[in-house]
Amino acid sequence: MTDPVTQEKVRHVLGISGGKDSSALAIYMRDRVPEMEYFFCDTGAELPETYEYLNRLEAALGKPIERLNADRDFDHWMEVYQGTLPSPQMRWCTKNLKIKPLEEWVGDDKVISYVAIRADENRLGYVSTKPNIDAVFPFREDGIDKDGVMRILDEAGIGLPGYYEWRTRSGCYFCFFQRKHEWVGLKERHPDLYDKAVEYEEKVRYRHTAMKGRNYTWSQGESLPELIERKDEIEAKHQAALDRAAKRVKPNRPLLEVLSDALDSDDDEAGCSVCHL
Repeated sequence: MTDPVTQEKVRHVLGISGGKDSSALAIYMRDRVPEMEYFFCDTGAELPETYEYLNRLEAALGKPIERLNADRDFDHWMEVYQGTLPSPQMRWCTKNLKIKPLEEWVGDDKVISYVAIRADENRLGYVSTKPNIDAVFPFREDGIDKDGVMRILDEAGIGLPGYYEWRTRSGCYFCFFQRKHEWVGLKERHPDLYDKAVEYEEKVRYRHTAMKGRNYTWSQGESLPELIERKDEIEAKHQAALDRAAKRVKPNRPLLEVLSDALDSDDDEAGCSVCHL
């Protein structure tokens, strides 16, 4: 598409995280902007359910989703940051594995980036500071809320990713924004990935043995093995939260809404909107 004023070529791009909102926006914009370019920043550490869902989404869109891979993987950047795990205070994974690949992919082209923030949300997704990238928010502009998102996915016949049975956010299997119950879910459903996450903690612990009083763990305040030792306690707390959420949520609402309400009552912080839309 060409800018009618400057006659400059304009690229329309839409980032897909593997979550429900960005996937619904991709479907929503499919016929509105036929020249749309869809992309997914692949860290190489995504859940198997995410890759499976991307394949289903590609079939619904009728065109490929460009996989953007960083030049350097997670292990490289972990060395650069001296063996320190990413955290809410230092999100180097988002910067180097998500944002950089996108900005390198678009280069200096004039770009309109479509961001999946819903009308019922009071937050912003990633908005590039590059002057050639302008962000637009179709769901917010058109008044589409969570119910609207679910309706779009249902009507498209793709539904929700499989991980929504136990986790309400997309992102890396070792994402530090996971709640306690979601770590338990990872252990139960993907023990091999849970073990890899534990290995990262072990590497960091041995590297920083000289740093007394400093514990680098994925889950704030405890290591993953310590967390799993409290599995029964965590599951009991989660079930109680589910019961409370079920009473608050209107009848016949989807399980995802009950699960989201229960997990949101946890003490953990909100997820990164770059990864989890």
